[in-house]
Amino acid sequence: MGMDPGDLVPKSNISRCIHVLRGQRVLLDRDLAALYAVKTIALRQQVKRNLERFPADFMFQLTAAEAKALVSQKVIPSGRSLGGHLPYAFTQEGISMLSSVLRSPGAVMVNVEIMRTFVRLREMTASHRELARRLDEMERRFEGRFRLVFRAIRRIIAPREPPKPQIGFRP
Repeated sequence: MGMDPGDLVPKSNISRCIHVLRGQRVLLDRDLAALYAVKTIALRQQVKRNLERFPADFMFQLTAAEAKALVSQKVIPSGRSLGGHLPYAFTQEGISMLSSVLRSPGAVMVNVEIMRTFVRLREMTASHRELARRLDEMERRFEGRFRLVFRAIRRIIAPREPPKPQIGFRP
């Protein structure tokens, strides 16, 4: 019996690393390197040695503007932390392909957990869409009599921005 991938990487660490760029859910090379416990440069080298496995819909390099936006959102600590290189973003398919490039047992187990996280996110998105559809249907059926109730419910189920970390001294 193998080790549980959740023992290696907590699920919350993975979901915090997933970002939406160019309309796709992606993980950045630096976050993947941290999850796989390798250096970012080592991950990039393995990818560059196997570029034919990573077409544009599996992986893309961020533009300077995208990287700057991530720095301003505190996703990336600073422009200096990029080491003069623009990050690569990996889609779910690209991350799956990484398991064939990074061959350690730990990498395979981390990949399994990342794939499970992507599936959970897809399921949550689908359930929110279904809930919104049902609310629309109920609102039409009751001819607006409960408009305030429906607005309050929509505010509750709306996706929220993650809290920004506080900077400074905390007593």
